Amino acid sequence: MYKVMVTNQCTCFKNSDLKVSNEFEDESSAIDFAIKIKDKMNDEFCSKHSFEILKFFDILNISFKKSLDKTLKCCGSGCCK
Repeated sequence: MYKVMVTNQCTCFKNSDLKVSNEFEDESSAIDFAIKIKDKMNDEFCSKHSFEILKFFDILNISFKKSLDKTLKCCGSGCCK
């Protein structure tokens, strides 16, 4: 069983008809669905955030994409969140 989960739920997501969690029998269906949802969120939402897919074993998380600029400046202490 594979799960596609939206871990960061902005106001646009909460106002949409998308579900937080979806389950699939096979990996390819889960990946196809995650890509479709991520693209929909990036194309149709307000553009304050962009989204990416992070895969952890059998879970595909759709979450806010961290800007490269912030990532490069981060010291790792947790203060940049």
